[in-house]
Amino acid sequence: MKLLSVNIGRRTAVPYTAAPSGLTGIDKRPVTGPVHVSAPGPKGVGGSGLAGDEIGDLRHHGGNDQAVYAYAREDLDAWERELGRRLADGAFGENLTTAGVDVNGALIGERWRIGGGPLLEVTSGRVPCRTFQGHLGEGGWVKRFTRQGVTGAYLRVLEPGVIRVGDPVEVVHRPEHDITAALQFRAVTTEKELLPRLLEAGDALDAGAAEKARAYVARHGGRAS
Repeated sequence: MKLLSVNIGRRTAVPYTAAPSGLTGIDKRPVTGPVHVSAPGPKGVGGSGLAGDEIGDLRHHGGNDQAVYAYAREDLDAWERELGRRLADGAFGENLTTAGVDVNGALIGERWRIGGGPLLEVTSGRVPCRTFQGHLGEGGWVKRFTRQGVTGAYLRVLEPGVIRVGDPVEVVHRPEHDITAALQFRAVTTEKELLPRLLEAGDALDAGAAEKARAYVARHGGRAS
């Protein structure tokens, strides 16, 4: 399991973003040198966890719970076959393109040590937006991505450090529950009845998803920890 690519983006003006600024950093490109990774701060204030990586809409992206976004090269390859087009590393706006890592099956609260550097913790899957659709130029992309549920994973930074292409990814902790990034994604998108289960992930869960889960339990009841 390793980092196949480390990707960063600069804010750029585009016509398809919903950000008030009209800017987005979704067009991420591979870099060869070392990149420092650290907790960026709370949502609305903090951006990306990768030095040099920029975010256009701080209301909905970035912050501690979405500091780093990882997507598997194997899943990009599957999308290449389905879409009939080349998808370079970073094409989905991911910071980390991995090889040999079950990103969608990663548990909320699962911890990754990247090389001898940062310690990262899985917090949620990635919900697609209009900017993502515009960036790819695929009509109906938000619905298509949601239907497939091959979401990738957001991670928070527990310990800062430096990462490089080729660094090994070691899973150093797996919690006892079975709430994966993919299940969390389905719960907040197409299968709301799963929301109460998300609370089993405890404090590791993305704050926004936890709030939705608690609100669902308050309205409808259901299993909660």
